[in-house]
Amino acid sequence: MRSLSRYLPILDWGRSYNSAVLTNDLVAAGIVTIMLIPQSLAYAMLAGLPPEIGLYASILPIIAYALFGTSRTLAVGPVAVISLMTLTAASSVAVPGSAEFIAAALVLALLSGAMLMLMGVLKLGFLANLLSHPVVSGFITASGIIIATSQLKSILGVSASGEAMPELVSSLVANIGETNLPTLAIGVLSVAFLFWVRKGLKPLLMRFGIPPRAADLTAKAGPIAAVAASTLAVVAFGLEDAGVKVVGAIPQSLPPFTVPLFDAALWQQLAVPALLLSIIGFVESVSVAQTLAAKKRQRIDPDQELIGLGAANVAASFTGGYPVTGGFARSVVNFDAGAETPAAGAFTAVGIAVAALFLTPLLHSLPIATLAATIIVAVLSLVEFKTLRTVWHYSRADFAAMAATILVTLLLGVEPGVMAGVGLSLALFLWRSSRPHAAIVGRVPETGHFRNVLRHKVITDPRVVTIRIDESLTYLNARWLEEFVLEEVADHPQVEHLVLMCSAVNAIDASALESLEAINHRLSDAGVRLHLSEVKGPVMDALERSHFLAELTGRVFLSQDEAFSTLVKMAHDPPQGSQDPYLARGLI
Repeated sequence: MRSLSRYLPILDWGRSYNSAVLTNDLVAAGIVTIMLIPQSLAYAMLAGLPPEIGLYASILPIIAYALFGTSRTLAVGPVAVISLMTLTAASSVAVPGSAEFIAAALVLALLSGAMLMLMGVLKLGFLANLLSHPVVSGFITASGIIIATSQLKSILGVSASGEAMPELVSSLVANIGETNLPTLAIGVLSVAFLFWVRKGLKPLLMRFGIPPRAADLTAKAGPIAAVAASTLAVVAFGLEDAGVKVVGAIPQSLPPFTVPLFDAALWQQLAVPALLLSIIGFVESVSVAQTLAAKKRQRIDPDQELIGLGAANVAASFTGGYPVTGGFARSVVNFDAGAETPAAGAFTAVGIAVAALFLTPLLHSLPIATLAATIIVAVLSLVEFKTLRTVWHYSRADFAAMAATILVTLLLGVEPGVMAGVGLSLALFLWRSSRPHAAIVGRVPETGHFRNVLRHKVITDPRVVTIRIDESLTYLNARWLEEFVLEEVADHPQVEHLVLMCSAVNAIDASALESLEAINHRLSDAGVRLHLSEVKGPVMDALERSHFLAELTGRVFLSQDEAFSTLVKMAHDPPQGSQDPYLARGLI
């Protein structure tokens, strides 16, 4: 049963499900459903798809995640960044809105889901660590700017296109003369109202005595009020005849059963975009899930999250949807509303299904400008220029990677931005690993601790030099270690013993072992003995399987304090006679 619950977490949390938990989940589901209806419509249109596809992508995928996901409060469905990436990828093979475009979106969902599930089965959840947080933050910030800019065409009521900022801006400027004033009024008022709802409605409600939690959840349902008011305005004033574009007829139906098109050439064209989409979707989702889980002292399993998200995307591909992932805003609302288990997501799916069956006629006159305003307000919360300043002060290298990701995404588009982000994350990791921190250390007076001679007043001896290495030794830094050690020996002409303090070394690979052997021989030729101290058990086990220890000119000390005391005494009081000093003292 335990092995089965590893892949079906519902068997774990379902055992303790009771009426109190059911009540909390139902309340959370009702609130998230209200929020998710306009969001689903808006994000589908952002992806270049008919609005009802956003509803379809918010039904069975949520249920699939509830069965296989490990987060108790993550809300899965269409999100802004994934919608933009879907538009970019599918636009490369078909015209947005066409049947071929919809087919491409289904294939993207299937490919992404299959890739995620395969990575989960192979326990590749650690791959999320390949993207550093500054790079992910930079990509999301740039994507937010692109998304907000792309929605200005709907606010103005003009035509515009482009996947990157230069094309978008030039297209908007070229068509700004065609601005529809009623559309502009609706768009501007909706944006202003939604921004005010985010910042001003909660304090106002609290002044009227409404509890903080209820006031907060009411404020987060603000988009529903914007949808209702703008729809009524269109109907009351006949604004559709004045050129205001509306959503139009939305089919009253549950998601259809769809079979993704099997076309080898199409799959090959969409394979790389699907992989990039999977990585970004997983990183975004697992970050939200871990943040919310930590607040309740829960934990998630990244490998099982891959399976859960993969199942959600596969479900989307067979029910007329498009790629989905865990969304930040709706997950926070789900958490704040009191959701206790993934069942809240399943109840949300039921609510969306009811809306798809019975409420879609009410959305016929919903202005597209209002949906654009919903997207703009949502994505601008993702823009984090403040993070740039923070990262600049903390790490210039991380700042360079983050800034480069933002620029590449803005100037060239989403897919180049993702690839640049992945490349920069790996390059930054390799650069840091190839230049590990190392220091000459000495003993802190009256203690057994050893610290950097450049930072502390410590006791040293010119005949004994200790180098503390603060990184595992691999092929990336093997040559660097050789050069560093030999430079330090050259700078200390009186040295007789050199100790490598390995307290921070968790592994030594074959390339690094060859470098240690080379260091040992070259120091021996120079009359210097090489020693190791504080070697960890697994590292020692690996060294014992080689011939390095047999050829080592010095010895391996249990502690750096023992090494320093022994070698200083030996350097100043060498044994008499021709016998090797180590043999004479029983040190080997």
